[in-house]
Amino acid sequence: MKTLRSFAFAFLAGFIIAVGGAAYLSVESKMLGALLFTVGLFTICTMGLNLYTGRICYAFQNDLMYFLNALLIWVGNFCGAFIAAKLFSLTRIAGIGEKAAQLCAVKLSDSLLSVFILGFFCNILIYIAVDGFKNNPHELGKYMALFFGVTVFIMCGFEHCIANMFYISAAGMWSGRALVFILVNTLGNSAGGVFIPLIKQLTEKSGTKV
Repeated sequence: MKTLRSFAFAFLAGFIIAVGGAAYLSVESKMLGALLFTVGLFTICTMGLNLYTGRICYAFQNDLMYFLNALLIWVGNFCGAFIAAKLFSLTRIAGIGEKAAQLCAVKLSDSLLSVFILGFFCNILIYIAVDGFKNNPHELGKYMALFFGVTVFIMCGFEHCIANMFYISAAGMWSGRALVFILVNTLGNSAGGVFIPLIKQLTEKSGTKV
């Protein structure tokens, strides 16, 4: 039952990330699109849904089962993003698929090293957003963390694996290359997500004050 709930919450997270992605594709202004995309992480954090890029940040503070559950969440996120994209394609907003295809053409032509690094920096910002929401003592600060974290990673062109699952699905561009892209993107996100918390954990264990 716990596994089913985890998967269902992951599915919902992927689904709502797709809604944010659709909003991003629906406007001409990149800045406005970046702000609107924040609806995804805002909903996930306030409703307690499961997003891989947020959960993986705490992998080293938990046990093996936590990591295995994170993999299940990744699958659930993919299912949610994929199904939302297919539902959009059956409606009058199906035209966003053309913009998604243009976006994906650039992404899939990039080198894998670039994808990894851009994924790494993306999840540094996701960690700042998620951890800020969890731990910032000021109510306004919690929401500023979400909006700054998401908006900055989009404006910089950093790569978020769940968002990219949606874009590739909306564009109908799944292929062997696309799958490799997503896996490398996921590795980059994972490394970036644990970067700050792992350093903090190691310095605390060694007694070093930051």
